[in-house]
Amino acid sequence: MAVRQAATAGTPEPRRDEEAALLFERTHYRHDSRWLLPVPPRLCLACTLELLPEPGVSLVRKKHMLSCFQDALVRHTSLVTQLVSQDQRVCMHFISVVFGLLCTVEDGSVTDLCIEVLIQLTTQLKLEQSIRCLLDECHKELYNMPSMRGSLATLTLLGKLVDAIPALADQLVMEHGNLMDYLLRGLLYPNEGIKASVCYLYGKLYSSPVAAEMLSGHFREKLFPLFLSILDDAQTKELQINCLGLLRQLLKYDLFVSMIMNKVALEESAKNIEGPPGDPSLPLVLKKLLLSRDETLQVASAHCITAVLVHSPEKYAPAFIHADIPEFLFEHLSSSSEVLVWSSYNCLTLLAEEPLFFSKCHTVYGIEAVVRSLQASLKMNNTELHKQGLLLFTEILTRQPEEIKLFTSSAMWRDAGCALKEAVSSPVLEVAAEAVKATSAFLRKDHQSAPPVRYGELQALLEAMLNRCAEFSQTCLNRRPLGHTSSRDSQKAILQRGKFLLSTLEGFRSACRLAIEFQSEPSAQENPFTAPSAEKKDTLEAFSEFLLSACDSMCIPMVMRHLEQTTQPALMEVFLSILHSLFVIVPHMKEKFSKKLAASSFIRLTLELKARFCSGLSHSTLNQVCSSFLYCMCLNLLSAPEKTGPPSAEELSTVSELLQHGLPQISSRSPESLAFLSDRQYMEGAARQRQHCILLLFYLAYVHEDRFVSEADLFEAVQSFLLSLQDQGECPPLAVFKASIYVLAVCQDKDSVLHETMVSAIRKFLEGIPDLQLVYTHHPLLLRFFLLYPELMSRFGHRVLELWFSWEESSYEELDDVTSAGQPTLPTSLAVLFQLLRSIPSILLDLIYSSPVDIARKVLISLRTFLRKNEDIQVGGLIRGHFLLILQRLLVEHGASPSGALGNLPLLLSLLSLMQLRNVSEEELDSMAMKLLHQVSKLCGKCSPTDVDILQPSFNFLYWSLHQTTPSSQKRAAAVLLSSTGLMQLLEKMMALTLTEADSPRNALLCSAWLLTASLSAQQHKGSLQVHQTLSVEMDQVLKALSFPKKNAALLSAAILCFLRTALRQSFSSALVALVPSGALPLPATENTVLAPLRTSQVRSLVIGLQNLLVQKDPLLSQACVGCLEALLDYLDARSPDIALHVASQPWNRFLLFTLLDAGENSFLRPEILRLMTLFVRYRSSSVLSHEEVVDVLQSVASADLSTLSNTTLQTLDGFFQQLQSMGLLADHSMAQTLQASLESLLPSTTSVQPPLQDMLCLGGVAVSLSHIRN
Repeated sequence: MAVRQAATAGTPEPRRDEEAALLFERTHYRHDSRWLLPVPPRLCLACTLELLPEPGVSLVRKKHMLSCFQDALVRHTSLVTQLVSQDQRVCMHFISVVFGLLCTVEDGSVTDLCIEVLIQLTTQLKLEQSIRCLLDECHKELYNMPSMRGSLATLTLLGKLVDAIPALADQLVMEHGNLMDYLLRGLLYPNEGIKASVCYLYGKLYSSPVAAEMLSGHFREKLFPLFLSILDDAQTKELQINCLGLLRQLLKYDLFVSMIMNKVALEESAKNIEGPPGDPSLPLVLKKLLLSRDETLQVASAHCITAVLVHSPEKYAPAFIHADIPEFLFEHLSSSSEVLVWSSYNCLTLLAEEPLFFSKCHTVYGIEAVVRSLQASLKMNNTELHKQGLLLFTEILTRQPEEIKLFTSSAMWRDAGCALKEAVSSPVLEVAAEAVKATSAFLRKDHQSAPPVRYGELQALLEAMLNRCAEFSQTCLNRRPLGHTSSRDSQKAILQRGKFLLSTLEGFRSACRLAIEFQSEPSAQENPFTAPSAEKKDTLEAFSEFLLSACDSMCIPMVMRHLEQTTQPALMEVFLSILHSLFVIVPHMKEKFSKKLAASSFIRLTLELKARFCSGLSHSTLNQVCSSFLYCMCLNLLSAPEKTGPPSAEELSTVSELLQHGLPQISSRSPESLAFLSDRQYMEGAARQRQHCILLLFYLAYVHEDRFVSEADLFEAVQSFLLSLQDQGECPPLAVFKASIYVLAVCQDKDSVLHETMVSAIRKFLEGIPDLQLVYTHHPLLLRFFLLYPELMSRFGHRVLELWFSWEESSYEELDDVTSAGQPTLPTSLAVLFQLLRSIPSILLDLIYSSPVDIARKVLISLRTFLRKNEDIQVGGLIRGHFLLILQRLLVEHGASPSGALGNLPLLLSLLSLMQLRNVSEEELDSMAMKLLHQVSKLCGKCSPTDVDILQPSFNFLYWSLHQTTPSSQKRAAAVLLSSTGLMQLLEKMMALTLTEADSPRNALLCSAWLLTASLSAQQHKGSLQVHQTLSVEMDQVLKALSFPKKNAALLSAAILCFLRTALRQSFSSALVALVPSGALPLPATENTVLAPLRTSQVRSLVIGLQNLLVQKDPLLSQACVGCLEALLDYLDARSPDIALHVASQPWNRFLLFTLLDAGENSFLRPEILRLMTLFVRYRSSSVLSHEEVVDVLQSVASADLSTLSNTTLQTLDGFFQQLQSMGLLADHSMAQTLQASLESLLPSTTSVQPPLQDMLCLGGVAVSLSHIRN
């Protein structure tokens, strides 16, 4: 009544204009306007206070009034709270009125509205007195309630009040402790609505840690025995959800979890004891809820299982596993609800920490569900779902026992691989990172499908993983901020990139481990179902080579780029272990891979890692990995060296032991290592081994152009090391001494030299080695090193040069071709050699004589190139003299069969030919040259026609000697050769072989034999030289050789024609060559003897043969044919002019001439055609070349540019013009005078300006004089 009076004090008369206000008209006129809400809805608080408890007002109007008040409280919170809090008594009375309405009405919507108003009002007022007032009202109401049924609204209000104001939980427990007993009674009341409200309130009370601790005894003694039964028996969803909510709160605390799960453990232990079933256990209750069709209950159940397992998976997981909970969780993975799938993932991930989860084969049952769920979830946009699913998959793949096969079908394995491939390609980094971890676990041997192993799909998965990592690394590099940025963000990005790269490398390492494990399984090498004739693609070998290629093209570049930012020991440990495993995976490529790594500074990189992280006992695993990697790489480099011979098994074993013990001890930086190597104090075994390792590492780095220490410092350190060995009387291992010699050679400055003491020490070490090859490393500077010091050159120079040429890989054939064509670009190695040879060229001749054929050939080409490059060095006499001694010794030692003496003799003869060819100008043959001629001819006389390798260069030398000298020397040389009966007999045999051997490989030698015989015959006839052996040649055989020439033997035909031309010019009267008829048959009686010793048929055969050879249009052969035809017509004209005219005027000659003229534009200016036309003009063969055609030729000549013609062509043209003049065929005198003037002006000019063409050539290995062939 006092409150009502306060609300109505000072109230003016009622106003009729407040139509929109919610008023209690009967009493509103007494109310002060301050209780009226100033904004719509126009609510009067005093009216509300009087209307709500009024029994005569309908419930609908009360509900409307209360609803409007709640609306105003929501929309105008501050105004309403100010209105209510004007008078504290009014406020308390309002709360009491609303609470009273709550307790008296049974309409659920009204009670819900009352609860909402009370909660909102108390939370907005934030008055402790109002809250206490409400709690007191609730407490009083509950204990004055005659029946538990009426307490539902009050219990609901308390639950929601504690939910809205969590601090009330502690207050309720402390100040209203007897409330707990009431709540227990509510749990026993047979109404699930009451139970649901009680559970809801319990859940809010236990959400407070303080209240939970105070209620622990209450739970253990009173609540716990009832709770699980209520949850198990609950029928309404409201009760089930509120019970699960209470359970979730209880499961936050270890104490309650232990209580609940200990009960489960006791039941498990008493499982086999007969008796009535006990209270339900938590796993079974949650299992029942999992089996329900309500998604909310399924999710809540999974959350409760997770809440238990987070406390201790190994302690509590077995109970759930025994209850077959995993089976139903796997089933839920096919749900369309992302929340349920995520909850199941989370729960299964925790269960997977228990080995029982795998031993009971739950994973075998559920792996298909996991894979299918992953495939489905990856199509959604829920990143957390992706991550949790991949985390579960990773746990299963990682923890699955090897003896229990996870993927029982190839199809399921393929689906898993496809899901991982899609996941690693995810644009979300966190998802891709989890997928990479799963991939690493997936690449286990026992996870692979049954044979055949699907290497192609594994390769595709790895490619996707590497590409994603490369893409992320590149993205980070592209996003590198410019200007002033936060270093913290930059470091975070680097760490994130490093973490992802580390995961990727671990996945790649798993693939490498898989490849190594499969090497021991024959069934995993390739697909056994592949047809024998089909191409085998999906093989372990192809997969292994892919791993090597992927590491080379992707892993190494990514790691090296990351090293530019930071160095992570863990990452480098995995990276180096990958490189180490690749040596085992691809054994046939390990040497090549090691060389590439060494050339890419990996020796330096590994040593820097050891120095930075592995000093003392820190990072022992990294130290072991670095040492193992260096050990394998060094052994690979030493086992298959690039520029030196492979070590013996014993030497390799020594080095292996040395590296194995020494490498783990090296953890110093390069300057410290150099200082240690230079230390000349007494060194014991371990320290000396460490020195050996350091030196070998520097050596291998220098061999592969990784010079990370100063050359000068290393040069001094190695000298100190060798002197220390000498002081202690030690002999280093061969590999170590080889390294020392190489380092000294490449580090020595050009202007510095070793001290005599050092040179003597090196020589002493070298003399203790059985073969210099054991310590030889191929390098130009090493050759210079040995030839620079006389003490070393005199003792080891010859062997070093032999080793040098045996290892030299330059293309000597190409070098020989280039040098014959022009000035070559010499390789660096040969340039160094030539600098040294300027003072000692004869040393190479010894190599040609004594070395194997392949080495001798390289030496010959090198010496030949040297002589061509250094024409200022007059070494011809020295080399000829050296060669003469070798040849004399050879003939003495192997006089009977020099061909079997030495395989290098042909090379020496080739060099001798070169020396002869080098003399461009005609020079007198000195006594040494004559001796060489005698010895070479003597050598030829002891050979058979089968000794082509010796005879060919010998014949070339003899032929060049006859043609490349003065006339007087030619006569002397011919006399020397004619005196060699053996040579003459050999030439006779060679000419006789011309027809018997079709397409013989000795064609070149036969060419040389015919050319040499023709030259000797001409010189003998010219000088009337004495003949000791006559050569018999069958004319019919010669003509047959011309009529039926061999294939690709134009030069041979030209050589025979030269011989025949010489015989015709001599009228077959040579004392050297005797032409005999075939079979020694007499001439027929009807035969015309005027042409003797030729027969008419032979003349006809010869003419036809010449015509056929001319049609081939070979320039050299055509010149020889025309020369032979000229000689033949001269021979015939001297004996029978009519026959000569008949031969020259044959109609076939006209066809032949015009066939040659059709060869191209201005073909009439070719020397051989000009000579042929001159010949026809000379014999007045108008039927072959008419007067009009001669005029046409002259007109064409007059219109041609004669200045471009060669000297030989001009001379031939002048001869043609002179022949026309002598025959009176130049009717046009003006044209004749013009041509005459042109030729007279060009011939001297051409002679003086144009250099003469080289006359001596080597065609197809045959020495040829062009002038000899032509004239």
